[in-house]
Amino acid sequence: MEFLVEKIGMSRTLSTVSTPVTLLFVREVKVCEIVGDKRALVAYSCGKVYNKAIAGQQKKYNLSKEFNRFATLQVADGIAVGDIDVSVLSNATRLKLTFKTKGRGFSGVMKRWNFGGGPAAHGHRFHRRTGSIGNREWPGRVQPGKKMAGHYGNEQVTVQGEIVSFDAEKRVLAVKGSVPGHSGAFGKIKVVK
Repeated sequence: MEFLVEKIGMSRTLSTVSTPVTLLFVREVKVCEIVGDKRALVAYSCGKVYNKAIAGQQKKYNLSKEFNRFATLQVADGIAVGDIDVSVLSNATRLKLTFKTKGRGFSGVMKRWNFGGGPAAHGHRFHRRTGSIGNREWPGRVQPGKKMAGHYGNEQVTVQGEIVSFDAEKRVLAVKGSVPGHSGAFGKIKVVK
């Protein structure tokens, strides 16, 4: 069973040891229809986005104005159209979290691939450059998969995490450690048995 969450930010729990945690807000979603094998189209609230296409979907599924975004989630067998029950998270211990990482744009090889770089002084002109990227006569081209500068980040990543606490009333989930993505990022979580 998947849930739609929004990353609030990071904090820490104070007990005998200080534990860093990521706070996730479990969004309220409504199941609109079952679209496949254990998949459901859900609606959720996100800002003031409104147009005729969204209005048509809201009318079709009898939704109020605040439910203005749609996504597909994996659901349990026998789920009906309506609200998703979040009480499952109270007893869970481990999660799979799927988020998009922070986008870092076009980055050099030192930032993107952790290359060492060259000497910084004494007349060297190597510094943060890539260095040699190919051989001589053979293969006479740059091999596929060569680590070079380019677009870094903004890709979907799935990690596992441990639940520290869940406040069912405020719908706030505390997960041990860090979670990919910026504060305010939307993602999906799935309970691991």
